[in-house]
Amino acid sequence: MANQDLRAQLQENLDEAEWDWLIPHAKRDAIIVVAAGLDLLEVGVAIASDDTAKVEVWISEALIAKPSAEQMGEWNSDRTKRFDTLIVQPYVLVQEKIAA
Repeated sequence: MANQDLRAQLQENLDEAEWDWLIPHAKRDAIIVVAAGLDLLEVGVAIASDDTAKVEVWISEALIAKPSAEQMGEWNSDRTKRFDTLIVQPYVLVQEKIAA
């Protein structure tokens, strides 16, 4: 599948969710936190198309990572915390929405 098609397909999966809805995914260790400066869709395309070079750079720069214990604790205490989300099986990519 061409990256253009993949991007269009993933675009349809972009959504917004509260932490409460994401907890089951966290329990199965499927959450990947994407840093605020990154394009969620770009990360999704890279993961879905196995672009390991790009993904490894983001991991090494801590721009994408599993949620830390601190983050999980903070989110569990505020279950209405909002995230932009993108499902890229088997993962759920999340990006914290900055409170306006």
